[in-house]
Amino acid sequence: MSFCRDCLSDAPDTVNNRTLRCPACGSPRLARHPELDTLTIAHVDCDAFYATIEKRDDPSLADKPVIVGGGKRGVVATCCYVARTYGIRSAMPMFEALRRCPNAVVVRPNMTKYVKAGRDVRKAMFALTPLVEPLSIDEAFLDLTGTERLHGMSAAKALARFAIEIERTLGITVSIGLSANKFLAKIASDMDKPRGFAVLGQSEAAEFLAPKPVGFIYGVGAVSAAKLSADGFRLIADLQKADEHDLMRRYGEEGARLWRLARGYDSRSVSAERETKSISAETTFERDIGEFRPLEQHLWDLTERVSTRLKANALAGSTVTLKLKSADFKTRTRARSLGHPTQLAARIFAAGRDLLGNEVGTTRFRLIGIGVSHLEDATGDDMSDLIDRRAAEAEHAVDKLREKFGKDAVVKGLALDDD
Repeated sequence: MSFCRDCLSDAPDTVNNRTLRCPACGSPRLARHPELDTLTIAHVDCDAFYATIEKRDDPSLADKPVIVGGGKRGVVATCCYVARTYGIRSAMPMFEALRRCPNAVVVRPNMTKYVKAGRDVRKAMFALTPLVEPLSIDEAFLDLTGTERLHGMSAAKALARFAIEIERTLGITVSIGLSANKFLAKIASDMDKPRGFAVLGQSEAAEFLAPKPVGFIYGVGAVSAAKLSADGFRLIADLQKADEHDLMRRYGEEGARLWRLARGYDSRSVSAERETKSISAETTFERDIGEFRPLEQHLWDLTERVSTRLKANALAGSTVTLKLKSADFKTRTRARSLGHPTQLAARIFAAGRDLLGNEVGTTRFRLIGIGVSHLEDATGDDMSDLIDRRAAEAEHAVDKLREKFGKDAVVKGLALDDD
């Protein structure tokens, strides 16, 4: 089967062994695969999400290398594909990224804007299927099994139409991997970025995986890969040749998992109930800070980011955790349980501020972070934040103003307090 990813028209696969353009619109972006009509498990990943949003909102950045992240001592949150040609990648120290590309445009993260875009993408996903398993703000697994009658087209075409609509309405692009299971779908989505649509069928999976290193399998980190290599399993092909019982004898249940995944088998279902364990934010300073007031200000900014994400995902949490990294790179965490779950910035900040007060004066810090865990749904009239209804209503009103007029439309509380 073959169809055009730009106009969705059906197209012949080849004529005289030559690749065709779409006969209807002339596009070369044809989706082809023998199993295209039958596969229904997808992994959808927004392309360079934060950076793409920044380029969307500032067209002057269109052809420039853009890095979204902190200052010189921070790290790269994400970067555009132009910046990636310089070898820049997520989590790289900012000083190294700027060394590789001195002309890069660095943009501070705007989580309010990103969360809104992520929420819009998620809404469009749920229009495709109720079986959406979010992995992060900008990616998710989808199971479109049984949706052909609903959409009047195959799962593959419905996904292609989804990509067109996201680009048209939100100004961002996605890459899609389509396969028979989650493991293969995730691999496929990385095969054709950006604006990709890759298909990896079950019948070709073992051959595709064979030459890959064992670390290609999710959950196999550097330590596990080194142990497997020492035992003679350097490539996935080595695992494919092994006896399942021998792998189980060596590695227990992990051995059985490796045996299955090496052949492209993955029985995990797409779960719409996937649990989010915590939501957090952190920042690295330009210079080490030891004084309470500037640390408090950074804590407030991070708390608002965490609160925004909680509200966007309709979650509330009952444990607040403060993270600090000292000048000598030692990390300390301090946690406090709340009486009731919350998503309000004021309540999260109050707990974090008390924890911070107990740490200031002992050393100088290069990083601060705040997180909320023990999450639960925050929908319904019984939400505990409504105990303090006036404070909750005021904070939500500010959120709506910021969503409509921008983050700087309302500057709250601490930012105006210079005492």
